[in-house]
Amino acid sequence: MNKLRFEFVVKASVEDTKTSIICITSITDVDKNVFAIPEKYQPVKLHESIMKTEAFQKVKNTLQKRHDKRQVWISLTSDICSSYMDEDGNMQFKGYLLEEIAPKTQDQTQAAGISEEALSRILENFAEPRSDKLKTQSMTGLKEKFVIEKFTRKTSNVLQWITTFEAECTRLGIEEDTKRIEVLRLFLEESCLDWYSSMLIKHTVDSEWSLWRNNFCETYADKSWSPIRYAILFKYRQGSLLEYAVKKERLLLEINKSMDNSILMDLIATGLPNFVADKIDRNTLKKTEDLFSNIRGLEYLVEKKTWEKKIVGFENKIKEKNVSVQPCRICEKENKGKRFHPESQCWFKNKSSDKFKRDQVKSVNNYELETELNEIGPKN
Repeated sequence: MNKLRFEFVVKASVEDTKTSIICITSITDVDKNVFAIPEKYQPVKLHESIMKTEAFQKVKNTLQKRHDKRQVWISLTSDICSSYMDEDGNMQFKGYLLEEIAPKTQDQTQAAGISEEALSRILENFAEPRSDKLKTQSMTGLKEKFVIEKFTRKTSNVLQWITTFEAECTRLGIEEDTKRIEVLRLFLEESCLDWYSSMLIKHTVDSEWSLWRNNFCETYADKSWSPIRYAILFKYRQGSLLEYAVKKERLLLEINKSMDNSILMDLIATGLPNFVADKIDRNTLKKTEDLFSNIRGLEYLVEKKTWEKKIVGFENKIKEKNVSVQPCRICEKENKGKRFHPESQCWFKNKSSDKFKRDQVKSVNNYELETELNEIGPKN
């Protein structure tokens, strides 16, 4: 026996898991007998005789990242031989007799292409509960997976929103009360964040989810008729007919998610202009998609009406422009020359009117003064 094969593996340090160190995990002789080295003796800094060899310098330059592994044959020197073999030829290290690994187990592991350490990590990952995996996920990643809008004071149905939030939590495997409370903060805006801070102070994040849910519903439940009135009376004003219909459907579903489909279509249609709604055959509608299809086909009606308004407005501007082409008669009367602007906007019109009022006031005042003087001192 003139050489031994040492297995070098880059592993995490026991003292500091963030630090990687080179370890010697096993020794193999020329007869393919494999001897395992206990974990406490694996750090290469304990194997001073090996660190002095040229082979170790090559290994050190080769292994760059964690879990890298190399098996290297090293010639036996007197120093190495005394470190790993006793006088009877038994494999040992620092007085500890090394355990021989069954060749069958080692060969099977190598045939699979997976080290025992890697296999152990895989089994640990499978055994790890789903909730523990969620803890490692970032809050930003969870927020992107949710299919729900943020809650604000303008949200009309708080019970429906919180029910949807719970359904999304269940879909993503968020079942723990603490986790749901943490995620809830990501979907609150404006003054709702103040409510969340107050709840944290009073009950902490380790309280029950039902407590937070009930308090949330009681705080933001809208018991007035305003959202219902707004949704039902919402009508088309201008723009796209289809955009109106989609928004009206959303408003109605927010106040009552279980609303009957026929009632939903009736409320959407009654908000349309009469000349549009009268062109839709109510008996052919089975679902809201049918109504939307009909509405989309009638967009030309409101586009035509909008175009007619634009034409009328353009004609009015042309008429005003033609009127302004005529010279202003007020300016001509005041000997200001020919000026082209509407007489209603003529500056001299207002000036002449003010002058007339001042002359009239002056005449009246002189007449009253003369009358008073005659009464006080009549002429003889």
